[in-house]
Amino acid sequence: MDTIFALATSRGKAGIAVFRVSGPAAHEVIRTLCGDLPPFRRASLRKLRADGQIIDEALVLTFAEGSSFTGEAMAELHTHGSAAVIESLARLLGAMPGLRQAEPGEFTRRALEAGLLDINQVEGLADLIDAETESQRRQAMQILSGAVGAKADLWRVNIIRAAALIEATIDFADEDVPIDVTPEVRELLTTVLADLRFEARGSIAAERVRDGFEVAIVGPPNVGKSTLLNMLAGRQAAITSARAGTTRDVIEVRMNLSGLPVTLLDTAGLRSSDDEIESIGIDLGRKRAEAADLRVFLVDMERKVMFLEPQPEDIVLLAKADLRPADHEAVSGMTGAGVDRLIDRLVATLQARMSGAGVMSRERHRVALSQAIGAIETALDELTHSNGRSELVAAEIRVAAKSLDQLVGRIDVENLLDEIFASFCIGK
Repeated sequence: MDTIFALATSRGKAGIAVFRVSGPAAHEVIRTLCGDLPPFRRASLRKLRADGQIIDEALVLTFAEGSSFTGEAMAELHTHGSAAVIESLARLLGAMPGLRQAEPGEFTRRALEAGLLDINQVEGLADLIDAETESQRRQAMQILSGAVGAKADLWRVNIIRAAALIEATIDFADEDVPIDVTPEVRELLTTVLADLRFEARGSIAAERVRDGFEVAIVGPPNVGKSTLLNMLAGRQAAITSARAGTTRDVIEVRMNLSGLPVTLLDTAGLRSSDDEIESIGIDLGRKRAEAADLRVFLVDMERKVMFLEPQPEDIVLLAKADLRPADHEAVSGMTGAGVDRLIDRLVATLQARMSGAGVMSRERHRVALSQAIGAIETALDELTHSNGRSELVAAEIRVAAKSLDQLVGRIDVENLLDEIFASFCIGK
């Protein structure tokens, strides 16, 4: 396998820069630069030399084959983060025989191929790199720690046990089997089915934690939606005007609300309009609001909600509290009155939804879970209502086992791997 190198930290002026080298020639690279190989896993201060000149003084870390992130011989160079040092060292490494620049995600891919990570842990690592909020960090760390694989392995053990019992009745169909295995098979499958259903229900909430919740601010024109968005965002994200119908498109602002990733949507005022452009904006805003996880309705003194029916958890507030008598259910984006209460309600509602989140946070997880659930339900139905059809039960159990193999990446994942690693930075 090639020896690869990459800058693992961002380019640009910084205190330090980290270069990673992995592959058969990694330790020889260090000998070439430093003259000797520092002890494994012990940071050592070394002068990096080339053509008799000192390039930089760096902390050098080396890892033995089988004891590194990639499973290969590996090294890291922690240099000063100036553009000149980075450029000089990158040029020097690129000119060494047998070395080449790493591709995006190639270090992590080698860890996967060495069996040090499974596909879900790779996805967890990608999520951790992209995490913007505390809830996303916690979820990513849970996945990176192997939570998905641990659950899937437990389910697989029970499914394989059920399959073995059923296969035994098929193999010895012409003989008297002393024990009826049906009760144990049913118990095993029922237990797995309950777990799968629980994870499937929590997968949507888990995906929302990873991708972020959407909260739409809706209401009639000139009711203060854009002003409220600006107050929540802490900046002038949307144009405000006394003229009704100023907002024509959906304006999005991504925020961190008490550790939750939230995208606020400012939508066009809901009303009937003869203006073609405004009508398009109203229709777009209504569709985005309907698809949002939560809606904040701003209403006038008549408290009329037009064109869109609030759902049970939606928040309906009286607009422009600064112009109204004190009202606990009012809010003002102009003065900030009621904004803290609104944020508290948003956070409480979204945290309640997040409480049911599992560790399956991707569409492919839901597909695999759905396939496994369907197969086990069919197998249990065959066990309950049919006689002498053990072959069908065994076939459905095999389908469930295959779905779990897809879940943890044991089969049919090559295209998925290409997609995952394309999103990684080069030094990872």
